[in-house]
Amino acid sequence: MKCALYLAVAVLLVGQCNPSWADTSEVRIARQIGLGFLQLMVMEDEKLIEKHAKAAGLENVKVSWSVFNNASAMNDALISDKLDFATAGIPAILTLWSRTRGTPHEVDGVVGVNVTPLLLNTRNPNVHSIRDFSDGDKIGLTGVKVALQAIVLQMAAAKVWGEANYSKLDHLTVTMSHPDAMAAMLSGKSEVNSHFASPPFQYLELEQPGIHTVLDSNDIVGRMNFSVVFAKRQFYETNPKLCGAVVGAFREATETIQHDMKKAAELYLRMSRSKDTIEHTLEIMRHMEFTMTPHGFTKFAEFMSKVGTLKNTPKSWREVFLPTVHGLPGD
Repeated sequence: MKCALYLAVAVLLVGQCNPSWADTSEVRIARQIGLGFLQLMVMEDEKLIEKHAKAAGLENVKVSWSVFNNASAMNDALISDKLDFATAGIPAILTLWSRTRGTPHEVDGVVGVNVTPLLLNTRNPNVHSIRDFSDGDKIGLTGVKVALQAIVLQMAAAKVWGEANYSKLDHLTVTMSHPDAMAAMLSGKSEVNSHFASPPFQYLELEQPGIHTVLDSNDIVGRMNFSVVFAKRQFYETNPKLCGAVVGAFREATETIQHDMKKAAELYLRMSRSKDTIEHTLEIMRHMEFTMTPHGFTKFAEFMSKVGTLKNTPKSWREVFLPTVHGLPGD
């Protein structure tokens, strides 16, 4: 009887001392710049993760937020355990999922982040389609060969010149943050005369004289997530309540935007320190669908596999995601 009691106490003590048996008291999450990350901005501003964590019985959870200019740096931070949740485009999560599959660092999607078209704009009056680009043109985007826009451009090139020439325009691309790329293109003084952008930058550009759209992602991919929240599977499995709080917070942020667009627009302008108007921001937001359902994964996975940039091809989009969104009608 005493042995059984001692064994029970020992097991209890091990459980209390082993951090993998209990949710951590801190979560580190990152986003990028722009209106496409509005759900995460709402989560941060209204402390929704803290709210949902407390409701789950987790007291005094510390939430640390970071802002990155591109996916590559964010991916590195996630793999090196400097982040718990990252936010980047579909190619980023597919690449990380493929590379880490079956390892202790396995990365999976958590939720999709809104659906929106992406526009490739230019100030070059002679460029009306991607066929017209020449060596004298430079296209700003957030990551050469890896950013969401970079892969859409490859898909467009494959459609025009054939799959073997999918990288035909890669040498024209330059890694820049969206604000810097917009400033460079609009200045008229930079070699960067085009920008494969995102909201709100792409719409702000089109209001300037001489700027026009060369390519709309809807014409190449159709509906797709602008970005994805992803994390290591190990973190998800060892912190179930905290991960549930993050998903719950994201759901509430999405519903908040859907139910009160004006409030969300005001929050974005305040947090981004933008000088744009509420009316114009609302106009831009009407081009966007705020959701957590994954969209576009099958098309990107098929393309990246065909051209050899994805080593492991998922059989379904659900294979890339944690169970957090398996019940949603993704593609």
